[in-house]
Amino acid sequence: MTLQWTAVATFLYAEIGLILIFCLPFIPPQRWRKIFSFHVWGKIATFWNKVFLTIIVLLIVLFLVDAVREIRKYSYAHAIEKSSISRPSAYEHTQMKLFRSQRNLYISGFSLFFWLVLRRLVTLITQLAKELSTKGALKTQTENTNMAARKFMEENEKLKRGHYGSGNDMNVKTKEIKL
Repeated sequence: MTLQWTAVATFLYAEIGLILIFCLPFIPPQRWRKIFSFHVWGKIATFWNKVFLTIIVLLIVLFLVDAVREIRKYSYAHAIEKSSISRPSAYEHTQMKLFRSQRNLYISGFSLFFWLVLRRLVTLITQLAKELSTKGALKTQTENTNMAARKFMEENEKLKRGHYGSGNDMNVKTKEIKL
């Protein structure tokens, strides 16, 4: 493999490793959010979209287009070599080059696909962590509101019992209502 295809394959393996790490079930999204909120990531995030688009363009233009060009070249050469019997090893050599160009196409295609998956996965993990923290805050706020409502209802009951505790006030209220 040439240097460019070794770099793409390494990039692909790194992406697969990151995706597997992000999918580990025992690491909660809140932990990932804490990791993503480091100052280093904040500085990188400003350039993230530019880097993302640059890598996509690089993968598409340099690797997918190059791989497709190589496949066409060796597929055409395959048809010519098959018909000629001048060199017996030429057919195998062309087949080998065709296989390598197809392999390179798959490597670059999967690398591009996993790059998109990785970006979406990071976005979803971050959104999930935000929603879970919002859910926790809303749950705490709801519990505090319920406790306050219970407290006010108990105070209201005490006031009703205290105010209407004497029979005269109750009779006066019922007489006023009947009139």
